[in-house]
Amino acid sequence: MRNVFAAAALATGLGLAVPAAAAGLSAASSNATEVAHFKPEQIITFAKKVERTIAGVGARVAIVGRVGVPPADLPEGMHFSHVGFAVYSQITLADGRKVPGYAMYNLYQDDAKPDVSSLVQDYPADFFAAVAKLEAGIIIPSEELQTRLLDVIASPTYKALHDPHYSVIANPFTLGRQNCTEFVLDVVNAAIYRTGDPQKIKDAERAYFIAQPVNVNPFKLLLGSMFTAGVSMSDQEPGKPPVTATFERISDYLRKYDAGSQTQILLP
Repeated sequence: MRNVFAAAALATGLGLAVPAAAAGLSAASSNATEVAHFKPEQIITFAKKVERTIAGVGARVAIVGRVGVPPADLPEGMHFSHVGFAVYSQITLADGRKVPGYAMYNLYQDDAKPDVSSLVQDYPADFFAAVAKLEAGIIIPSEELQTRLLDVIASPTYKALHDPHYSVIANPFTLGRQNCTEFVLDVVNAAIYRTGDPQKIKDAERAYFIAQPVNVNPFKLLLGSMFTAGVSMSDQEPGKPPVTATFERISDYLRKYDAGSQTQILLP
């Protein structure tokens, strides 16, 4: 699927070709094995609309969410199933040319080992390749926070904050498990507080971030954690409802504590 998008992007002059040293897609969450619901040209057109929207406000980095799972299949209060950073970059094409565009920085669940994740860089057309709905959530941080985020993403702290022990419903207040939204939140707080210390980041999140309750039958969660490697309750607090980070909660958090941040929902 990715090669189809790259070829089509080149043919239409969209600048989304796979660069010479592109990272490989490594997870089901990265659309490596998912079924496409839209034609390649629809995905490319929408991906470029997302890029133009971000570029239109002069953003150097944005937080982007996609609807990879039908909303009706998600627990109450959850809509965007995957979140990553869109970073304005000089992208090197296979022929050596450099073009401006946005690269996506993601934490992806591993396809073969669903309780493991990896950090992958891909591009907007890849990001939206197998979505259930053409819809994007876009958070534009303040200019100051964008500068700090770029510093973190370009530093060893970015990789150091990654915990490869994956859980779909990772608790953002504890260490030991992580999903894409918790990773994004951790990077955001590393930028806000200018620290790479995971414990200081968790202290700040417990103090100021409001997590999303996972409103699923506890018995179903228990079964999920017993039989599905990608679901773990090990980092949740015993006796309390499980919680996780979501795009919506991150948006609320930044609108409260990052003056100047903006959120919008983009449709085709």
